[in-house]
Formats: sequence, C-alpha cells, structure tokens
Amino acid sequence: MNQGASKNRRALVTGGSGGIGSAICRRLASQGFEVLVHANRQPVAAERLVAEIAAAGGSAQACVFDVTDGPATAQALEALLEGGPIQVVVNNAGIHDDAVFPGMQPAQWHRVIDVSLHGFFHVTQPLVMPMLRTRWGRIINITSVAGIAGNKGQANYSAAKGALHAASKTLSMELASRGITVNCVAPGIIQTSMSEAAFDAQAVAQLVPVKRAGRPEEVAGLVAYLASEEAGYITGQVISINGGMI
Repeated sequence: MNQGASKNRRALVTGGSGGIGSAICRRLASQGFEVLVHANRQPVAAERLVAEIAAAGGSAQACVFDVTDGPATAQALEALLEGGPIQVVVNNAGIHDDAVFPGMQPAQWHRVIDVSLHGFFHVTQPLVMPMLRTRWGRIINITSVAGIAGNKGQANYSAAKGALHAASKTLSMELASRGITVNCVAPGIIQTSMSEAAFDAQAVAQLVPVKRAGRPEEVAGLVAYLASEEAGYITGQVISINGGMI
C-alpha cells in the first residue's frame, strides 16, 4: 500500500501501548496514517511510542481513557473527532483474568467481558456515523484463537472474543455498502511479555506446528493490509494468524 492512499487518514488503536498494539501503531504510521495511540494504565508508554513514531517521520498522538467507561470514552472520542473523522479503528484492548469456570469469580467474568466486548461497543459505535459520512473505513477487531477453539481456564476471554466475531460479521453486513469493512484478526501465541509468562519454548513447540511464537510485527502486517485500499473486498471475516494451531 502506498502512503498516498492513507495520508491524512486517522487510525485509532486501542491498547496501543502494549506489545501487539505498539507494533500495529508503528506499522500504520509507516503506511502514512496519523495514529492515535490509546492507553489506559500506561500513558507514559503511549507518549514514548508517539515520540518514537515522530522521530521516524510519522504522525501520532496519545489519548488516554478507560474503554469500559462509556461516558468517559464518548467524551474522549468527541474531542478526538474535532481533528477530523477516524477512518480506521483497531480494537486491540483486552485483558486476561484466567480461572477454571467452577472457580471463576463474577468480577473476573465481568472485567474481561467489559474490556474486550463492551470496550468494542463504547469505542466503535460513536465513530461509525462520522466514518459513514466519508464513505470509507476499516474496523479491525483483534480477537484470539481462544474465541474460535476455546481454551481451558478462559471461558470469560473466549466468550468475549467469540462474541466479537459474531458482532463483527453482523456489523460488516450493515456497513458494507458504504465502503466500510469489518474484520477480525485472531492471533495465536504471539511473542509478548504476557505470552512469555504463560508459555515456555517447549510448550510453544508442542502447541504450534511452526514451532515458534508469532511476532507482533506479523500481526501488525496483517492489520495494515486489512486497513489498506487493496483489502476493500474483504469483510466479515475472522482471519487466524496462529502458526497452524487450528
């Protein structure tokens, strides 16, 4: 994708200060997007990433809000929209709070659902009408292999990601005629601090046919393609990037 196609287009990446999110922000900035790097608990990391993108010749700004807080998110997005429509939305914010289902506490269930699923609604819904007016947009939801195949100890996380798959398919139908695509990217084991704590090299070799964890940059490359002009005929899809796990 050439930078001219994305120049002056704005992309919001929730959870942009994390491992996968920061790789997505860097890649979209390199493609010419003005990137809005979202953070909640890591505002310093977001500002550091913005400075890094700027030093590399890209355009970025940080924004801080809690995606589980609907009114606060709406207020933050209203301020961001003063700078123009946001035509690419990457819903990457998500958390784990694992427990086998019989022992799962209500707070664990609700917290994970709130970030991944309710956060998707709080962020995306206010941005759709401004996006519709431009007749071009890309909504990309970062989900998980757990939302397709399930995973022991992750009923809450699997439920949230699986629901995102269903919501994305419906939303894609609603927006398709207006030049807006909606897709999910479902990673498997990706090399981040979170996965490194959960999977050692031996476990990765047993679980993943390609015998390694994926790199955040590989996920970012797929997201960048889905955000491009060339991907305009891909919508309503759940695209796995998992080294052949399923």
